[in-house]
Amino acid sequence: MKSIFASVAAFTLVGATSVWAEPVVYEFDPSHSQVVFEYNHLGFSTSTGIINGVTGKLTLDAENPANSSVEATIPLSGLRTVSEELDQHLFGPDFFNTDASDAVATFTSTKVEPDDDDEAKVTGDLTLNGVTKQVVLDVDLNQRGVHPMTGKEAAGFDAEAKIKRSEFNLGKFAPAIADEVEINITIEAVKAD
Repeated sequence: MKSIFASVAAFTLVGATSVWAEPVVYEFDPSHSQVVFEYNHLGFSTSTGIINGVTGKLTLDAENPANSSVEATIPLSGLRTVSEELDQHLFGPDFFNTDASDAVATFTSTKVEPDDDDEAKVTGDLTLNGVTKQVVLDVDLNQRGVHPMTGKEAAGFDAEAKIKRSEFNLGKFAPAIADEVEINITIEAVKAD
């Protein structure tokens, strides 16, 4: 249900050093890019889920980080919660009401506001369950440099945001099951060829 992320994603922006003068395009490594979401369940527990296989690209402009951008696609087929039964329920009539294999969420940045060399606020359009809403991601640059395993230029980011699932027509059982969903995104991306 809150799968988002999403997406998810986005993280664009931040490493604002002048090491690379030209904007650099990175492609997400879906094996190391994911969305984790959590929400309060009836006041008794904090339930979590994960969405693996996030894809996308980011353009990082180190000299002018505000010109950076990100696009992410979050495949809801990669959504896993604490139980297979709940996974199936999420795609039934109470929530997504669709086949999981066809469902995706997307995030497209519209504004990047650097906080410092390693942080930024990235505003963008999150489309989830057929609804598009503006979401703000708090993004941290983890590292940018040569990947020790591939030898290619790479960048890694973490981002977090909060959304209300009811705004995406996923509000069944709220407020008993929290409407607010916390989203944590991690992205590893490699310079495009």
